[in-house]
Amino acid sequence: MGVTYLSPGVYVEERDTGIKPIQAVGTSMAAFVGITAEASKKRIDQETGERVPEESCLNKAILISNWTEFTTYFGGFMDGAFLPDAVYGYFSNGGGPCYVTSLRALTDVDQESSAASAEIPSTGKATCFKVTATMAGPAGNNLKVTIKHNTAPDDKSPEAFTMSVGGQSLSGLNMKKSGSGTYIEEAEFDAITISDIGGATLMPDEGVYPLTGGGLQPLSAEDFIGDPGKRTGLGGLEVQDEIRLVLCPDVMAGYDGSDAAKARVRLVQEALISHCERMRYRFAILDTPPDLTAQQAKEWKEYVNFDSSYAALYYPWIEVADLSDNASLTKHVPPSGHMAGVYNRSDGERSVHKAPANEVIRGAVGLAQEISRNEQDTLNPIGVNCIRAFPGRGIRVWGARTLSSNGAWRYVNVRRLFIMVEASMDAGLQWVVFEPNDTNLWARVTRDVTGFLRVVWRSGALFGTTENQAFYVKCDEELNTQEIRDMGQLIIEVGMAPVKPAEFVIFRISQWAGANAEE
Repeated sequence: MGVTYLSPGVYVEERDTGIKPIQAVGTSMAAFVGITAEASKKRIDQETGERVPEESCLNKAILISNWTEFTTYFGGFMDGAFLPDAVYGYFSNGGGPCYVTSLRALTDVDQESSAASAEIPSTGKATCFKVTATMAGPAGNNLKVTIKHNTAPDDKSPEAFTMSVGGQSLSGLNMKKSGSGTYIEEAEFDAITISDIGGATLMPDEGVYPLTGGGLQPLSAEDFIGDPGKRTGLGGLEVQDEIRLVLCPDVMAGYDGSDAAKARVRLVQEALISHCERMRYRFAILDTPPDLTAQQAKEWKEYVNFDSSYAALYYPWIEVADLSDNASLTKHVPPSGHMAGVYNRSDGERSVHKAPANEVIRGAVGLAQEISRNEQDTLNPIGVNCIRAFPGRGIRVWGARTLSSNGAWRYVNVRRLFIMVEASMDAGLQWVVFEPNDTNLWARVTRDVTGFLRVVWRSGALFGTTENQAFYVKCDEELNTQEIRDMGQLIIEVGMAPVKPAEFVIFRISQWAGANAEE
């Protein structure tokens, strides 16, 4: 019943009888979960002008718009963390705003760190002394101790030696307290400490000795999975509805190839896939472990045995510039962060229905493992997407398959197209809830969904020269019987014919004698 009119006059009423257009949701918002150098909101100290931590951001999903903003919250590149390289590669390849959840800040961790060390052998193969990195953590693994004997031309049994480490060098060192020069225990280096000194008759052997063993205990599967109630880990991302891509590059941090490490990676990646399937409108980008051959990558796929259209697996790791403080020029990193950026770039240039493949990976200068066509012949059918280097064409993504065994969901772009359409209809049809469930509502819903799919079809995402070939929308009494309506349900049936990528381009060539040749 309308408004009761009591006084004479003209009354103007607005009627909502027009179409309620469904707007396409975003498809490229990424979420990164892993390890960073720092994790805090900072303020400017008025006296010193420096940025000082004000509030911890650990286990909080922070919206980041660019690399500069990332460094403000989470610091820069650091050994032991793949997430900074992943985010940098994401923005370099065209990525837009993203969420970052830091599970561990390396500069804030002391008690869980182990310091890198090395035992320096003597010329008789006994241990002369032990050197240990002053700073605990993975940075110590970059140190190398160089030993050289201080010898005169006629000196066949030298007692003094020179030791260099971390850009610092001390000569005239001696294993004897009463000997000439500096006793080794009294030598002071900024980067290392010296302990477990052997007998005075020993002499360290000449050579270069790298320090190893520095680092942190790898994050557990529970750390990555988190708790939705406490808003930690992957669970903390459930409240962010706009996320479409999820990745955890730091699940490979501390990976040593042991059975425990393999099981941890599989648990985290399985949780990642389950998260995307449960949230319905998300897609997981997964990495293979480091330093795998093509055969080992095949064995890894068989080991994890994933079967889902909500995830894609990429191999091998890529080589990028090392922008940290290390002396090395390049390093190998998981490709998932760069791939998320490629997804963004492909969506922006061509739309989500274009397969994110045959695209150059910006920032990649090499591959951890070169892949041949014969090797990809064994990996592509089982859903391992290869990254390959082509002469004159750069380093390109050369695969676009999901991990699904169902041929209908074989391609990444098909699943992501349906994610976009489903999420858009979910958001755009909220007005339908609690409306009278009658033929008028059915007609309005059909009109709105048809209008939206018409736009999707015209963008090139659906196959067909006419609307009837590309999609259909059904919402009538056959679907919505009296029993269905009595349960408070409204059923709309939608069918789409997605465009599949031309994965195999086949030219059939034969000799031709001409148009006038006899058959």
